Amino acid sequence: MSRPKILLVSLGGTITMTRNSAGGITPTLSAADLARAVSGIDAIAEIETVSPMTVPGASLSIDNILAVATLIDKRVADGVDGIVVIQGTDTIEETAFVLDLVVQSERPVVVTGAMRAPQAPGADGPANLLAAVLVAAAPDARGVGALVVLNDEIHAARFVQKSHTALPSAFTSPLAGPLGLVAEGRPRFRFRLVNRPRPIPFASGADAPVALIRMGLGDDGRMLRQLHCLGYRGVVLEGMGAGHVPAIVAPIISELVASMPVVLATRVHTGPAFRSTYAFPGSEIDLIQRGAIPAGDLSSLKARLLLSLLLRSDPDRHTLEEAFGAYA
Repeated sequence: MSRPKILLVSLGGTITMTRNSAGGITPTLSAADLARAVSGIDAIAEIETVSPMTVPGASLSIDNILAVATLIDKRVADGVDGIVVIQGTDTIEETAFVLDLVVQSERPVVVTGAMRAPQAPGADGPANLLAAVLVAAAPDARGVGALVVLNDEIHAARFVQKSHTALPSAFTSPLAGPLGLVAEGRPRFRFRLVNRPRPIPFASGADAPVALIRMGLGDDGRMLRQLHCLGYRGVVLEGMGAGHVPAIVAPIISELVASMPVVLATRVHTGPAFRSTYAFPGSEIDLIQRGAIPAGDLSSLKARLLLSLLLRSDPDRHTLEEAFGAYA
């Protein structure tokens, strides 16, 4: 039986970092270097490697990930059976969601990285990469969207969050739990997403900057008044609780929606932005009546990415509401 063809795409991150003369760690290793360090990987799949960049996760851009999405769809058309994207963990929950939104193929796309550098005791990179390849090679991983695999857990890009700065178990999906795990050398899927939104048309237009503003106790909203002057085309509000702002901020939202889309998320670690419970000034009912669009189950980070990609195509309000409504 022939082995599946799996493409490893390395972008950098802690998994690629080695110590420099100053004593810190920086990205240096390629995808080929990483593959050579994983015992047994060639028995699972026919491995191809490419390293389009070697940067920390914090330095990746939306355009970088759109370029990776283009590469993925091209290589799938050429016969690749699955893709593993290797990168820094700082932004995995965001980059995986971009891939989930725009990759057109149903072939598995798995994003992985490491919390510990290769030279650190207990380095987790090789185990994470092996698990990611196992998932990318699995027929059960087709058609479920982009996945994140670390610490032998399989997470949906839609729900995964980085929940710790240091532990190998840093990634969780608090709203839904992991889709499955890798054990005894094979992926075990326990759940599949239902009603997964279809990929959006590839956003080829110019970058559409979207601000992310967190509401805090006593905030008067003065930052919101400056967004249009700063060149932003949209804003995601991290509201308090289920999606609330101080009453003094509510009239500013009315002014802002006249010049750009305002999406209402929550600063709470998990849970949806509400639509129809609270009715005081600055509540979700009040803000939606003023024109804000609720983010549904999406975290503020992911709502920002969806809005930015949609704005590249100059959508009307109905298109925006429909896109976010898919995550209600």
